[in-house]
Amino acid sequence: MKKLGFGCMRLPLKVKKINSSIDMTKTEEMVDYFINEGFTYFDTAYMYHDGRSERAVREALVHRHERQTFILADKMPVGMLVTKGDTSRIFRHQLKKCGVEYFDYYLLHALNAKYLERAEKLGVFEYLAKKKSEGRIKKLGFSFHDSAKVLDRILTRHPEMEFVQLQINYLDWEDEKVQSRLCYEVARKHGKDIIVMEPVKGGKLADVPEKVKELFALEHPDWSPASWAVRFCASLQGVICVLSGMSDMAQLKDNTGYMKDFEPLTQKETDILKTAAAIIKNEETVPCTSCRYCTASCPMNIAIPEYFTAYNKRLAGEDYKLYLEERAKDKGKASECIGCRKCEEVCPQHIEVVRLLKKCGEIL
Repeated sequence: MKKLGFGCMRLPLKVKKINSSIDMTKTEEMVDYFINEGFTYFDTAYMYHDGRSERAVREALVHRHERQTFILADKMPVGMLVTKGDTSRIFRHQLKKCGVEYFDYYLLHALNAKYLERAEKLGVFEYLAKKKSEGRIKKLGFSFHDSAKVLDRILTRHPEMEFVQLQINYLDWEDEKVQSRLCYEVARKHGKDIIVMEPVKGGKLADVPEKVKELFALEHPDWSPASWAVRFCASLQGVICVLSGMSDMAQLKDNTGYMKDFEPLTQKETDILKTAAAIIKNEETVPCTSCRYCTASCPMNIAIPEYFTAYNKRLAGEDYKLYLEERAKDKGKASECIGCRKCEEVCPQHIEVVRLLKKCGEIL
């Protein structure tokens, strides 16, 4: 398969602030274009788009294209499992929601130290291995959000895992919390195929500071900032696919344009990205990717990603008040945070959410 995957986490919306209002007409157009350009990998999950992503995949992809023309990946939401029966119930539901008889790639979703213990206790690994033997799963792996040490533990205890999905991008490559490089090296040590998620860090690396844009333009005036980020990941040895959560046709055409006949980055281009990362890190922005895992856990229904985006807008000197009025007026306020830290337990970026929400409440 070509190295670009279609992440169905940020599909086009009819109403901007309503994550479940997927624009199916635009989604179908994007799916068709993606396949017509020779790309095949689609990635969805149980909770994406408030539970609507899998159905959107069924309608836009499965019902409109021959099964052998695409590769479909889905995920078991380990964090939502309470009993052993939940695993089989959700898996059957996913097959039905997607309208398929099998998944090409199937993952335990967002494994970390806590969810590893839960998955082992509830027999998730054994259940999914059985589904693989029955032909319901072609390739079995997991997505991961924790330290390199925990990743090594998982792959040592579960060598049957065939691939691992990691958060890798040039900004997080040497980050002490995300540990992109260290996790990549662990996966390589265990000989696992790697699928990359968040190559553009939730859009952060598509909208870079002016200094970075100028740096990029000096080398390649026709390359978009996002293309630099995706190229970095696709150039790594062992990476079989880089997922991009594309929200419109412009993003799709940009990505497919340079990934259709992909060429790895040169050493000079890689060095430019190191300089770009240093420039971006000097800013005080919150590294939120708007994955929204935190909002599902928040008892006060606080629009956490929206407050962080508004905070970043304020730092950039942009108008944030109208943005907050449009996106967060029906949600809890940042100042209403009770400090339960449920959000921090599930944040893939390891953001100090409680501390930063307090800061947002004070200055916004």
